[in-house]
Amino acid sequence: MKNTVYLFGLMVFLFNCRPNETVKNQSRGNALGTTYSIIFIADKELDYQQEIDSVFRVLNQSMSTYIPDSDISKINQGDSTIQVDKMFKEVFEISSKVHNASNGYFDPTVGVLANAWGFGPGDQMELDSLRVDSLLSYVGWGKVQLNGDNTITKSHPSIRFDFNAVAKGYAIDRLGAMLDEKGIKNYLVEVGGEVLARGKNLDSGKQWSVGIDDPQVENGRQLKQIVALKDVAMASSGNYRKFRVDPETGEKYVHTINPKTGFTKNSNVLATSVVAKTCAVADAFATSFMVMDLEDSKAVLENHDELEAYIIYLDRNGETQEFFTPGFEALVKK
Repeated sequence: MKNTVYLFGLMVFLFNCRPNETVKNQSRGNALGTTYSIIFIADKELDYQQEIDSVFRVLNQSMSTYIPDSDISKINQGDSTIQVDKMFKEVFEISSKVHNASNGYFDPTVGVLANAWGFGPGDQMELDSLRVDSLLSYVGWGKVQLNGDNTITKSHPSIRFDFNAVAKGYAIDRLGAMLDEKGIKNYLVEVGGEVLARGKNLDSGKQWSVGIDDPQVENGRQLKQIVALKDVAMASSGNYRKFRVDPETGEKYVHTINPKTGFTKNSNVLATSVVAKTCAVADAFATSFMVMDLEDSKAVLENHDELEAYIIYLDRNGETQEFFTPGFEALVKK
């Protein structure tokens, strides 16, 4: 696997000319292994840091594989008595829908493979085709079930959940819901490059503007596109800055795992961005399109009018190309 791919990022552009009747409130910090920035416009200074911290804390306790006593960690360790909370249940249900819509390419039971490839909290393994095939017996969304009493049944105790490809987007949705409950009409929530935009940036009187990085710029950042967002979420995925290098061979292993083959995926798709009503759905599909072949992703998009997408890829001649759904192209600022 000698192709180099990079993690797709976003840059949020904010404007500073503020009318006297509005106040830009902002909270920044670290959570979920990344950074976050929350900007909301109100008629006075407000502090929701306690509520923001609470959302991250509860989400971590439910779904962080890096916290040994979280619900997901206990379930992964074989505890079948855990009754999952509402957030876990919602993420499970979202995962089921995207799994079906993506023809099985989105599968959060790849946890055992994520660990084996060195991208999870578990022990990394030396992998060959035989070992990967054996681990695949512990992968498959059809091998897990959410029961009526909110417990989880796994067909084998070695099955491991990993919601990293959807939980960050879901966290953004929960932060947005918290601001909605506070009566905030205009905000931009960003966690690790994924965003949820509501209303307008009243500082500028314009829609929220978000920049998409060029995946082929390795040093520094250069924008590929700028999009205007209102009342939608956008998530991006890619491998161009998230990979593991074998210290002996120098070979690069990307973090996107194909749940059907068990191997990490190197493909001609460099980066994806998906716009959807919720960030959890956008997050899950953006990851799916990194694993799927481009034509398969296009077929999914044709059947899901609620999604808009932008995919950067290499053609057969190695030239960089861009695919836009019409709805996404309409968001691009010229």
